[in-house]
Amino acid sequence: MRDDTDGTNGGADGTAGPGGGADGAETGGGAAYPGAVELAAAYARARPRLIRLAYAVLGSHAEAEDVVSDCWLRLAEAHAREPVQDVDAWATVAVARRAVDTLRSARVRRETYVGPWLPEPLLGSAAAPADPADRVTLDESVSFALLVVLETLSPAERTAWVLHDLFGVEFTDVGRVVGRSTAAVRQLAARARKHIADGAPRIVVDAHEHEAAVAAFARAAGEGDLAALTAVLDPQVTLTSDGGGLVTAARKPVHGADRVGRFLLGTASRMDAGQRLVATTVNGAPGLVVLAAPPDSAPPHSVPSNAGSPDSVRPAVERRASEPASGRGGDGTAAAGPPGQRLIAAISLTFGDDHRIIRVDLVLTPDKLPTDVAALTEEGAEPQDGR
Repeated sequence: MRDDTDGTNGGADGTAGPGGGADGAETGGGAAYPGAVELAAAYARARPRLIRLAYAVLGSHAEAEDVVSDCWLRLAEAHAREPVQDVDAWATVAVARRAVDTLRSARVRRETYVGPWLPEPLLGSAAAPADPADRVTLDESVSFALLVVLETLSPAERTAWVLHDLFGVEFTDVGRVVGRSTAAVRQLAARARKHIADGAPRIVVDAHEHEAAVAAFARAAGEGDLAALTAVLDPQVTLTSDGGGLVTAARKPVHGADRVGRFLLGTASRMDAGQRLVATTVNGAPGLVVLAAPPDSAPPHSVPSNAGSPDSVRPAVERRASEPASGRGGDGTAAAGPPGQRLIAAISLTFGDDHRIIRVDLVLTPDKLPTDVAALTEEGAEPQDGR
């Protein structure tokens, strides 16, 4: 594989990306890239996998997309100098290099972050791959609990583990990405495996059991039932909330079932009639989001602060099977609700060895939450971009 991933990124003003009509791709001087159409098509095919790779390294989907877009420009520049024969291999190394550089600079920013920093969640159908063959890789690489553990690794350890263990990149190529010898990156990956084994939950919960526990959690929170809520929490549960200094959030993690339960009930008691809990997926696993309706409207299935509605938190697949088609889109997916509603929180729930919730992660920072609420609430829709 030709290694030419350090080409400059400047002077690519006229370079159309894979999604932007690459048949007219040109350099700043106006000369067409040889095979531009084929190049763009190859990169477009690789793009979903590249975004998942960058996301696993960075924990930020927005930054992952930026990295992949930037590397398209680098690929176009490199291809203009000498045709790239294996776009997928070239792009894997280029994206990984760019991602690890971005991670190193992001770590400096995160040191001054207000309160705990949590990864950016993938919500709803955005977490599901278009190709069923990618489903296992996606679930393993972007589960929220795993991303939290990956934050404890050094950038080099994290990149070595993601590239080799999740994406099957040979250690020799991993070494080129992180600037270490093959023997050194083997050690990095081994250390990462140990940290992950010690910190990541090893229990696999059946999907129906997971959905039932999420519904029970939401119902207990909505009804203000502390006993029912603590019953689904592990005694050693930890709650972490990320507000980024922009919204109210706990500045430190909360530990223990009683304290976490009381914290959650206090938060639920401040929900008004225009806010509701909605079942969705968070990084491919059942989770919850909090939606806020416009001030002058009340969304369907509202969850008052003192009365949980089991129907409002049932998994989307069950709602679609039992509810009438009225109010739905033409494809039978759940209706998006009134225009102007906002997503104000994403809730990831992780299970421990006794099948009770061991982690509650609340992402409240607006910059980490999608603004396309309509797409989010169409829980049953197929993904549109393969992410």
